[in-house]
Amino acid sequence: MKVLWLARLEYRFHAWRERRARAHGRTATVAAFPGYGSTEWVRVLGRVLIPPKAKKRERGDYAGVRGWRSFASVPVAHATVTVVVNGVPHEVTADRGGVVDAVLPATLAPGWQNVTMSVEDAEPVEARVFVVGDDIRFGIISDVDDTVMVTALPRPFIAAWNSFVLNEHARQPVPGMAVLLERLARENPGAPVMYLSTGAWNVAPTLARFQRRHLFPMGAMLLTDWGPTHDRWFRSGKLHKQESLRRLAEEFPDIDWLLIGDDGQHDDEIYTQFTIQHPDQVAAVAIRRLTPAEAVLAGGRTAVDDHSAAGVPWVTGDDGAELLDRLTDVDIVRDVPPSS
Repeated sequence: MKVLWLARLEYRFHAWRERRARAHGRTATVAAFPGYGSTEWVRVLGRVLIPPKAKKRERGDYAGVRGWRSFASVPVAHATVTVVVNGVPHEVTADRGGVVDAVLPATLAPGWQNVTMSVEDAEPVEARVFVVGDDIRFGIISDVDDTVMVTALPRPFIAAWNSFVLNEHARQPVPGMAVLLERLARENPGAPVMYLSTGAWNVAPTLARFQRRHLFPMGAMLLTDWGPTHDRWFRSGKLHKQESLRRLAEEFPDIDWLLIGDDGQHDDEIYTQFTIQHPDQVAAVAIRRLTPAEAVLAGGRTAVDDHSAAGVPWVTGDDGAELLDRLTDVDIVRDVPPSS
């Protein structure tokens, strides 16, 4: 299939940037993202890049939390990355955008486990993967934009401002969502938490810091890569979400998922389609209603249809507290009696 000329131009531009960065003595490293797996395999996620000159934090995040620094990093195409899982080394290859997304055999205990990733002569970087136990039957998939944090992503100017300029201290969490997700994770020990977003991999470090700062439960990040592909000008965020949901359904056929999103993008449509295709793998759907101002910035509000025939609980609310109440009503969250 013919490669779109813009994709070729993007590839050549990044290759030129890489040569220029290496000529100035800068070296490649791996930005590791939280992954997930089963007791027999793990999916490791990361990105090979040459970061801008900056001091490195103890956690492995580069100093300077403004989003533009993430986009200033140079992706390294087709780099060979060594991933060590439970003492066993594996060599994987990054894609043309520097993204590492590989499934590797592993025998690991359930819960958070550590693996390492390294490229060229750089020091190994620690990555975490959440191993789902064989007996787990419940999982959580949450949208990010306007569900976890207020971003008004569909409006190009606001999206650019949030991605390139703001730091995680300026980003606002959706009220009550951290409490809701933490409550769900606490009531369901061992349940995987997946953050599914149309955001670019570039913002993953900022998103991770945001989640730590606002006490969201740690989970795997399923982001995407902006820019042209072989057959379209920009990658489809909607398609990314649909494919990610289908993949999780195939990887964990015994898990019933709680799907959390908002009515400002395509979540209602995507979740409806997934529920129809996988009726036995959806525990419930929770849709956050945007405020009038957020709906304007998002380019409108999706009309939430009648889902009574879906066969699963389908609840809506203005924030995390209201969704918590509605999920309690349908027995997804346990009703805790008030203390005397």
